[in-house]
Amino acid sequence: MRLSDDQLMDISARFRREMEKGLSNESNATAAVKMLPTHVYSTPDGSERGKYLALDLGGTNFRVLVVKIRTGMRNSVRMYNKIYAIPLEIMQGTGEELFDHIVQCISDFLDYMGMKNTRLPLGFTFSFPCSQTGIDKGDLVCWTKGFKATECEGYDVVDMLREAIKRRNEFDLDIVAIVNDTVGTMMTCAYEDPKCQIGLIAGTGSNVCYMEEMKNIEFVEGDEGQMCVNTEWGGFGENDNIEDIRTRYDREVDGGSLNPGKQRFEKMTSGMYLGEIVRQILIDLTKHGLLFRGRITERLKTKGIFETKFLSQIERYSSLSGLRSILQSLGLDSTCDDSIIVKEVCGAVSHRAAQICGAGMAAVVDKIRENRGLDNLEITVGVDGTLYKLHPHFSTILKDTVRELAPNCKVDFILSEDGSGKGAALITAVAQQGRMDTLTLRDIMARFRREMENGLGRDTNPTATVKMLPTFVRSIPDGSEKGDFIALDLGGSNFRILRVKVSHEKKQTVQMESQIYETPEDIIHGSGSRLFDHVAECLGDFMEKQKIKDKKLSMGFTFSFPCAHTKLDEAVLLTWTKRFKASGVEGMDVVKLLNKAIKKRGDYDADIMAVVNDTVGTMMTCGFDDQRCEVGIIIGTGTNACYMEELRHLDLVEGDEGRMCINTEWGAFGDDGTLEDIRTEFDREIDRGSLNPGKQLFEKMVSGMYMGELVRLILVKMAKEGLLFEGRITPELLTKGKIETKHVSAIEKSKEGLTKAKEILTRLGVEPSEDDCIAVQHVCAIVSFRSANLIAATLGAILTRLKDNKNTPRLRTTVGIDGSLYKMHPQYARRLHKTVRRLVPESDVRFLLSESGSGKGAAMVTAWASRLADQTRQIAETLAEFRLTKEQLLEVKKRMRTEIQNGLSKNTQSTATVRMLPTYVRSTPDGTGERSTVILCIFLKIGRQTTRMICSDPPDIICHSFTAKKSINK
Repeated sequence: MRLSDDQLMDISARFRREMEKGLSNESNATAAVKMLPTHVYSTPDGSERGKYLALDLGGTNFRVLVVKIRTGMRNSVRMYNKIYAIPLEIMQGTGEELFDHIVQCISDFLDYMGMKNTRLPLGFTFSFPCSQTGIDKGDLVCWTKGFKATECEGYDVVDMLREAIKRRNEFDLDIVAIVNDTVGTMMTCAYEDPKCQIGLIAGTGSNVCYMEEMKNIEFVEGDEGQMCVNTEWGGFGENDNIEDIRTRYDREVDGGSLNPGKQRFEKMTSGMYLGEIVRQILIDLTKHGLLFRGRITERLKTKGIFETKFLSQIERYSSLSGLRSILQSLGLDSTCDDSIIVKEVCGAVSHRAAQICGAGMAAVVDKIRENRGLDNLEITVGVDGTLYKLHPHFSTILKDTVRELAPNCKVDFILSEDGSGKGAALITAVAQQGRMDTLTLRDIMARFRREMENGLGRDTNPTATVKMLPTFVRSIPDGSEKGDFIALDLGGSNFRILRVKVSHEKKQTVQMESQIYETPEDIIHGSGSRLFDHVAECLGDFMEKQKIKDKKLSMGFTFSFPCAHTKLDEAVLLTWTKRFKASGVEGMDVVKLLNKAIKKRGDYDADIMAVVNDTVGTMMTCGFDDQRCEVGIIIGTGTNACYMEELRHLDLVEGDEGRMCINTEWGAFGDDGTLEDIRTEFDREIDRGSLNPGKQLFEKMVSGMYMGELVRLILVKMAKEGLLFEGRITPELLTKGKIETKHVSAIEKSKEGLTKAKEILTRLGVEPSEDDCIAVQHVCAIVSFRSANLIAATLGAILTRLKDNKNTPRLRTTVGIDGSLYKMHPQYARRLHKTVRRLVPESDVRFLLSESGSGKGAAMVTAWASRLADQTRQIAETLAEFRLTKEQLLEVKKRMRTEIQNGLSKNTQSTATVRMLPTYVRSTPDGTGERSTVILCIFLKIGRQTTRMICSDPPDIICHSFTAKKSINK
């Protein structure tokens, strides 16, 4: 029973290998430690609130609770509960009987609480191994802890509970989450201690869960963020890899259990089996005459008579009299020596159990440390279970073993005072909070969809905030484009010029050369003429370096500001955004302004064929690679979206056939107060301090230009309220712009995020504690998560519109996407994709990153326009012979008049080309209704002979068609 340090280190290493096998897609099926995903992505953050029902089934007692969580205050949880017994015949009966019994208990509790008419959200703590595909879906893998109810294994226990509720037909519940008791314990303790990322049960059963990096869970979609993994470590050893430390007593207990060969580690460590191991050892020692004078009583032969609670009591007693009284109650007449031996046996069994639990825990904390790339880790383990709580030495031995085997980890253990039932309620609160967010996001989708309709309507467009500007781009590239083009890209403090060569040798290829030019602040805020003179000067420099000043290349202009188009090469600036304020440009055609600046220089010429928004450029760039791309999004310094709309829906553009790309200019969504209910005091403060107060409100809530500032304002308020930095506020922290969006991205990185947080905060003059860094990381996550969710809602509205336009049950499309926030933030893309899937489930959306930016897109639009112009020219050349001038038509008239005269003249009729044949029809009807003679003309053409005409009266003659060979009969 005694294990050496080397053996414990080896057990820890073996368990670590089993964890890795369980996480791997290839080896999970054969792994003994199953590492089951729970779909719990975070621990509580203290903002959870509401009233929840919780069920806790994991042993012979079943508990029903109502948990009330007050708004935003930690330690503000009130619980009311009732415990019900699960009889053995129900534990080992049918599944239907078990769940009917559970529902009967719920019914009694709801009656007791007077809540039968309230549809409460419910969390179900189901403390058995389950395979989960969602937070509210769990297929029972196998029963443990003495349960054997039939027709349950392999079935979704949430569905079974729902069916039982339907059968009873007395109340309804909203089952939001199913969790393991270990997960519930972790969530309960995490509510008190944000560092708690591990849950341990050491009671009737034994298990551990912890927060694992998503990228390490191969069989779950997604690489960013974390998910709680239920290890189900009770199965450790089922593949015989701990046979060297199992004893004959362990095998005896296993052989007599309900599930021989299963849960071997649990049978060596949990309260359900430790008493039985002691009983087997006592029988063996008695057989050898070492105990009880060699007499084995009938009581000692009885399975289960020596309960684990007796181990705790025996090891707690310092005097032998108390110990002997326990043995006497079991019918064992013991001497003092017997009592000493029994106490030693109990100590050996419980000591081994605590040690190997510690070895497993050491493997878990070391894995978390390595996941985070840390030399030293500080972490908290939430613990529940009677063995840990009641045994006098178990917890101490467990902690000592972890400290010995994982010296680089400082591990605190906190006891879960309220058990896994409270944890189920907290998980339900977290999940319900997400569900409420989904309802809010669907509402925002509907609002944005209405704003899109307003922007498309002729009557409502002038007052619409989402302008839905036509771009006159009517299709994406089809792969036949080719040529040499110049592209200009102006949308921020840096201005880019590109030369793009599109060629067709074996396949279409694109070669690009580019140069970046700075746009100084005084030019951004100066006059329009200075701005466009600067652009023309940069363009001249680029063409000089490319040695193409003597060529007149087709040019595309990416101008990333709201413009009204009347043609592809005309764009009137509606309003500046992104800190630009150059005077004399709003209301003017930017193409004319640029042409004027180029003409003023006089040293080169340019053919500006298209002006496009950066969003359109992104869609066209990605459309070159994937012709299903029909949406473009920018999520960077600013944000915007475009998509291909049906022409029949564009009241502002002539024509009903085909499609046209619409630049939504969604940054202005909310400028009319539509989003006031979700804007915060921090959003309003940012808006007031911006260059354009009251404008681009949606953009200010989601884009990279403002995200870092949002975080800074929140941190200042928290520090003022004494929640951060011990209330210290430095001048740097009060300085606008000191926290940038790139800092938010760095802080949210999974491994070095907390280290980065400390570095950044230290530069701001504060001396952050570890708790401060965790809190700041959480603030960053809230701000960036909100941004991703809001973008997903507005994109969801566009996708549902595309789906409706196509009248298809399922949309398959590609979204081209660009922008530093989307590219650089470690969590943003995953959050966006996941929320879009949740909001628009009837779609298959591919997100395609634009590798070359919107500049290439401008070139592609120009290539498309050039191809279109070439096609138009070729068609015009083909049809040129069919187009006649007025002079030609007058000449045709004159010639026709001459031929008519020739056909009417007896002298020239035989040679006339216009024969002018008489028909003997002498008048048109006069409308009097009187009977008149009708001349029926029958034309017979016999071979190539002259037509012969036969006239007949009356008009009721029957006419037949004849061939030349047939005779004519009247």
